[in-house]
Amino acid sequence: MKNKNILISSFGFGAVTMAAMLLLSPATTLAQGIAGSSEQQAEQARLEQGYPKLQIDDKYLRLAIPGQTMGETMGVATNSKGHLFVYTRTKNEGIARGGKAAMLFEFDQNYKFVKEWGPNNYAESFAHAVRVDKQDNVWQVDEGSGMIVKYDPTGQHIFWLGRTPEAIDYLEEFIERKEKTENRHPVGRKGAFGRETDVAFDSKGNIFVPDGYVNSRVVKISPDGHWLKMLGTYGSGPDQFSTPHAIATDKQDNVYVADRGNRRIQVYDNDLNFKRSITGVGAPWALCTTDTTPQYMFSGDGTGKVYKMDMSGKVLGMFITGQDHGLEDTGNLIHQLDCRDPNVVFIGSASMWDVQKVTIK
Repeated sequence: MKNKNILISSFGFGAVTMAAMLLLSPATTLAQGIAGSSEQQAEQARLEQGYPKLQIDDKYLRLAIPGQTMGETMGVATNSKGHLFVYTRTKNEGIARGGKAAMLFEFDQNYKFVKEWGPNNYAESFAHAVRVDKQDNVWQVDEGSGMIVKYDPTGQHIFWLGRTPEAIDYLEEFIERKEKTENRHPVGRKGAFGRETDVAFDSKGNIFVPDGYVNSRVVKISPDGHWLKMLGTYGSGPDQFSTPHAIATDKQDNVYVADRGNRRIQVYDNDLNFKRSITGVGAPWALCTTDTTPQYMFSGDGTGKVYKMDMSGKVLGMFITGQDHGLEDTGNLIHQLDCRDPNVVFIGSASMWDVQKVTIK
């Protein structure tokens, strides 16, 4: 497979794609587009001139489910056995509350279909992410229902966070109490998410959730579900976020938040005290950290670029994906990354109907 080292500086979108992007991130998209403003693109291109270009082999996994279409592979994760989990936007029942428009699939180490997890699940409305923790529990992050569901390694649901909003909620809030709708970026309340985007865990089992498209915060939750801390408001200042879109932790229990709209990764300690910001990796859509010593972090953006970093944020190399798969102009809209091995990265995409496995040479 040929190496993908071309840098993207401009993008064109059809009406359908643009409409989808407005749904995903109104503020960011309207202000500067996926690739950023012309000034931001120029500065990013300047930085990338100094980044090593990684040589890669990439493979598009031909994942097949009997009687079912794969759909957009929004979430990807692997477990300790090498099984692949894919959370997709694939069902044809719409994304209205209670409508099932997402499915969670498991494939074995040879990428053969095993089973669907959580069939007929009320918390599968609009897929966003899937993660596997150290105990091989599988965590399903559903943006549309505002819920996170935890399954044990057998596929039994054992824990959940958030709650699907009901139609009556809207009637009570806006009809009976006549509350205003102008506030597009509320602070958020305890116990409920506003289109949350991802989940991560520290060594003690605490849960960290970026929340999200409606709220602009990070939440720390205890292993038994108590909300311990909520940090953040909408904006670009200290402890502010503009679409916190992904999250990861390291072996020292530091927390890395992909602050997509602000084009930075914000780093916090375990109690969500700010430590530093990482820039120079475009608008981060996806984050993952390796299981190795030393650890590495990968960040992917909405233009097909993936950056490999050490844990200080120094870029060690980059590659670009998707341009040989019908995405010459737009790039692969990378939505989630999985990187247990520092030389193997799985990519879930919001623009393609398969999972990409990238091996760094």
